[in-house]
Amino acid sequence: MNDLALIQSPIVSELGLFKSMFYNSLTTSNDLLNSVLLHIRKKQGKLMRPILLLLSAKLFGEVSDATYHTALSLELLHTASLVHDDIVDESVERRGQPSVNALYNNKVAVLVGDYMLATALMEASRTNNGAIVEAISRLGCSLSDGELLQLSNINNPLFSESVYLDVIGKKTAALFATCAVAGALSVHATDQELALARKLGEYIGLCFQIRDDIFDYFDEKEIGKPTGNDMREGKLTLPVIHALNKQNDAGACALAAKVKAGTASSDEIDSLVEFTKKNGGIEYAAECMLHYKVEATKLLNPLPDSPVKTALLAYLDYLIEREK
Repeated sequence: MNDLALIQSPIVSELGLFKSMFYNSLTTSNDLLNSVLLHIRKKQGKLMRPILLLLSAKLFGEVSDATYHTALSLELLHTASLVHDDIVDESVERRGQPSVNALYNNKVAVLVGDYMLATALMEASRTNNGAIVEAISRLGCSLSDGELLQLSNINNPLFSESVYLDVIGKKTAALFATCAVAGALSVHATDQELALARKLGEYIGLCFQIRDDIFDYFDEKEIGKPTGNDMREGKLTLPVIHALNKQNDAGACALAAKVKAGTASSDEIDSLVEFTKKNGGIEYAAECMLHYKVEATKLLNPLPDSPVKTALLAYLDYLIEREK
């Protein structure tokens, strides 16, 4: 059994039903909208967020109709946020295929993202659970807050690890935490169980994002973006932040400032990527990622052995060992 099969094994039927429901939620009679949604459906990824939600629900109870509507709402919200992020970042590629804004235009991308957000709200309302609706709404605020914090940091002359962690805490970590908590809420978990689910989701989200950021320092088209793509979008992530603060190299700091200002050339970005690799940035980020994995494992270890616990431990292993 491969890693993904092991992770999915306790929720095979539930995941199959979710996929069918998600496909139907991205189908409409509007020809233009349907063509964009079809394009989005082609590269939906491995559905790691709904998998976490379903596993969290099954860890504390039995998957219900509310669980499915919650999973649909969060995956639609996440997908809409990616469509909008690509507009903000002026990205032309998403998961190895043209982004919506590149294939169509910004107007279409904004409107399709809005349509998906509205659909996400409809699915949230179908849970008939005020706590779930509030959790999803808070996530929407947090994602926007994180994106604005990231934009405002462009003018910050410092290369701050704490700001980086704050940004990914409001974005990726908040997303995974909400998936875990909302899954638990859908089966009426206790306050103690909800606290465990939230912390577990936060640690998982931090692992996920740091792993993604490490990918950006290596040339692998299958990942869906070229080397240094984050820097091309003006983003400095954990590996380069650590290397810059460790060495305090005037030339590298000047290049980093140009990256934040959006004026760095491709050669300058390549140079900063190499500087990061030579000065321990990748190793440091990997250590941080492993630290969060250990903390997540500590939360799971006291729980009774079960297929769901085994799947969640395998989920953690998969996140840090994945190649794309």
